[in-house]
Amino acid sequence: MNQTTLQSQDILDEKRNIARQGGGIKRISIQHAKGKLTARERIEVLLDPDSFEETAMFVEHRCDNFGMRDKIFPGDGVVTGHGTINGRLVFVYSQDFTVHGGSLGEYHAKKICNIMDSALKVGAPVIGINDSGGARIQEGVDALGGYGELFNRNVLASGVIPQITLIMGPCAGGAVYSPALTDFIFMVQDSSYMFVTGPEVVKTVTGEEVSQEKLGGARMHTTKSGVADLAFKNDVEALLETRRFFNFLPLSNTAPLPIRDTKDPADRVDMSLSTLVPSNPNKPYDMTELLERIVDEGEFFELQPHFAKNIIIGFGYMEGRPVGFIANQPLHLAGCLDINASRKAARFIRFCDAFNIPLVTLVDVPGFLPGTDQEYNGIIKHGAKLLYAYAEATVPKITVITRKAYGGAYIVMNSKHLHGDINYAWVNSEIAVIGAEGAAEIIFREECKDLDLKKQKIAEYRETVTSPFIAASRGYLDDIIKPQNTRWRICKALNFLQNKKVHMPWKKHDNLPL
Repeated sequence: MNQTTLQSQDILDEKRNIARQGGGIKRISIQHAKGKLTARERIEVLLDPDSFEETAMFVEHRCDNFGMRDKIFPGDGVVTGHGTINGRLVFVYSQDFTVHGGSLGEYHAKKICNIMDSALKVGAPVIGINDSGGARIQEGVDALGGYGELFNRNVLASGVIPQITLIMGPCAGGAVYSPALTDFIFMVQDSSYMFVTGPEVVKTVTGEEVSQEKLGGARMHTTKSGVADLAFKNDVEALLETRRFFNFLPLSNTAPLPIRDTKDPADRVDMSLSTLVPSNPNKPYDMTELLERIVDEGEFFELQPHFAKNIIIGFGYMEGRPVGFIANQPLHLAGCLDINASRKAARFIRFCDAFNIPLVTLVDVPGFLPGTDQEYNGIIKHGAKLLYAYAEATVPKITVITRKAYGGAYIVMNSKHLHGDINYAWVNSEIAVIGAEGAAEIIFREECKDLDLKKQKIAEYRETVTSPFIAASRGYLDDIIKPQNTRWRICKALNFLQNKKVHMPWKKHDNLPL
């Protein structure tokens, strides 16, 4: 190797080292002092060791305004590339807050767009790590144009490749719409924020004084707005849990579902399920317990656990294959469907359907939540989103009614009428317009004045109307099952539905009731 080649390699190594330093040692120390990892450290935790292949390391901005020519850092404030998570390909971008506060400029945006283009070409997910002050003010319309290009890529990729966003610092203004267009958003407690307008602007416009945390912190977005799916204690936990979550997802809408080994027998019988539902129909129980007892090894990855608690969504494995679960939660609002629950479940169903993940629905629902608040805020349209999502989905759809399914909520929760493939009910469940007691008081108003006669009429209504055997006799149920056999019956149904195909009428796109 000649001297010139050696010198060139030394120059290359030096430039790489400079690029890896981001905004420099001082700014890295400030980042660490906030309890935050750097952009590159985050990628190291997220990806398999030595799997990251960086792209566009030497890209620089071309802005001359306001002294920016003297503030050039290789990479322009974002680290981009691809690697693997548990051996499976993924594309990643990680904004570097040590360089211009992670602000997005023209070439910063181009780097992100380029890896999204690559991800679409090869069919692999994109994980974006956001830690940015927003649009780079010095670049003006070029920065805004960069966001527009990024948003367009998010829309093109939607339903084609999974998109996950990690908010690991500030995310404000127009920057929030890229995460909002992705499939899942994870945040970090006390160090990540999302809002369209910050506290200072809010105070100027409305006079309201509010902190960053209260306006757009992880707690707010995982409990009130529902914008974020999960919040974690720190950067490391968020990244490690993202690795675990990634295992449930296919690489694209044409890729096969991931399969993992399991020693949990499909025909496992759990006798404790026969006593899970209380004999008192008004007494709640924890539906999460049922979910954890039927999935492989009891591993259930719940999403949005603190938002719309009356419905549960998340992933589990059945015989080593990922499945999306939706379940009413009797512990909260008696499992009623409301606006937030409908939105939460509908979006999850549409994601699973887009990526060919089978759906299992566990039903214990007394109806839609009544009240002026719900009606004024559009429960009709929002409830229709859930109905639409189920009816539109073409993946295998299995439903188990565990206790009750009343009124319109029975129809909406993946009933046979919405083309549920296999619909089961536990032997003591009820299916009707309303419960037996309420129905008896309406139909037999005079008779119910006598308590003994009332009990008789309630029993009569249960036997002739609400019994699952009535629904089964009409063909609305495929079978009535024992609770302890729930896992085995679901596994068998999933197996025979593996090659399900549905041909839908051609349309440019649907008109979901937004």
